[in-house]
Amino acid sequence: MAGGGRAQEDEATTPSPVPIVSTRLGELPTTGGRRPGPFDLAPVAAVRAPGVAPRSIQIEAAAVDAGIETLRVVDGSMQDPTGPWVVGWYENLGSLGAEGNVVMAGHIDYWNVGPSVFYGLAGLAPGTRVAVTGEDDQVYEYEVEWVRQYSAETAPLDEIVGPTTTDSLTLITCGGTFDYTNAQYLERTVVRANRIVA
Repeated sequence: MAGGGRAQEDEATTPSPVPIVSTRLGELPTTGGRRPGPFDLAPVAAVRAPGVAPRSIQIEAAAVDAGIETLRVVDGSMQDPTGPWVVGWYENLGSLGAEGNVVMAGHIDYWNVGPSVFYGLAGLAPGTRVAVTGEDDQVYEYEVEWVRQYSAETAPLDEIVGPTTTDSLTLITCGGTFDYTNAQYLERTVVRANRIVA
């Protein structure tokens, strides 16, 4: 009986997780709570990178099967994906089938929806396969090299979204602690994958 009472006391004093609760309805269509994009960057050329535009992405290990929308880095800011289930591709950073860094972003969660397209991204392991279908109907296969967490304030942007000397794919979503005061995550989850060439 004494042990049971102690367990009940411990249970009563253990704080439970605080859920994200919306305070008002947003405009329709929503843009993901108008959170800032994945990162702010130095100015990037406005032209589209040479290569093939991606159309969809599949990551079986993270339950991702999503369409891709075209976004840009504008005045140093990465535009935010416009919905919970769409993945954004930054056309002025890199394209499929060309040497360089193809950069994509997706929401981890979404106001009034909950877990979203890249919710499982942090759980990927090296060696995981990622398939991206291009506008040319070709499937470009990648293999995860690493998964890392970066502070949103001090992330090494050149390493994350800068050009690479190989055919790389970089996937970005939010992560870490959620700052309720400013309604944003304090970290970014970044996945780097390399193209598999038969």
